[in-house]
Amino acid sequence: MARKRSIVGETSDTTNTSKTTKQTDAEKKPNKKQKREPSNSHKSKDKSDKSTNKSDKSDIKVVNEEIEDASEPTRNAQGELIFEGEPEFRPNMTPKEVLQAGSFGGTYFRPIKSSVTGESYTGVWKELPKDWLEGLNIGKQVASKIYDEKVNRYGAKCGGSLEMWEQSGWMHKQDPYGWFMWYCRYYQGRRTEDDERQIGRWKKCAGVKGRWRQNLVTKIVRSGCTYDNPGVSPVVRQTLLHWGYTLNEDDYKKGAKRVKL
Repeated sequence: MARKRSIVGETSDTTNTSKTTKQTDAEKKPNKKQKREPSNSHKSKDKSDKSTNKSDKSDIKVVNEEIEDASEPTRNAQGELIFEGEPEFRPNMTPKEVLQAGSFGGTYFRPIKSSVTGESYTGVWKELPKDWLEGLNIGKQVASKIYDEKVNRYGAKCGGSLEMWEQSGWMHKQDPYGWFMWYCRYYQGRRTEDDERQIGRWKKCAGVKGRWRQNLVTKIVRSGCTYDNPGVSPVVRQTLLHWGYTLNEDDYKKGAKRVKL
């Protein structure tokens, strides 16, 4: 049932300005599956930044919106996450599991300057639930400025740069860090008009016939190794992990039937 909720929106955390910016998710009118904002603004303030050290109460707004919370995802017997109304979106790793496994070379929530929004962001990891980050070294495993493949579960470097993704046109201003930022927020219940596009991207990458899932299955079949041998294409395994998916035996057997030897 929809209910009224107060949402606190803060100013952007820019390196050289204290300019107030509006929450990007509030730019569109709510629909039946309306957005649920994270508890903390993704434009957080960095106390180490002298230019944004002082808090201006005029920069903080409390907005009453009509919110319809999405149901919490559940897991089926195969370990897939079930999201209401999305039968084909079946990742098998939660955002917390992705982070805890070792991902993005430790850099995903690093400070960035987005060419999509024109804003700078830092401390974005603070919007995540505390238990997602439990035991992690934020400076090395979550918000490092330097990519370290040793942080990754499979010890391999993968993925393009932020600039590459921005230039390709895949980035949306409501989630300036990209797909995983969208997934973190979607998992927590936020729903927006961009969900269909982002779920479509997941399906093409890690879905039943997704490019990278099938690529990994094919390589395993041709190698003669077991499905869980980490030595077979660690780069592709790491890529899939970033998309919330780890190959299991059942999926491997199904995918193996499509491999042409």
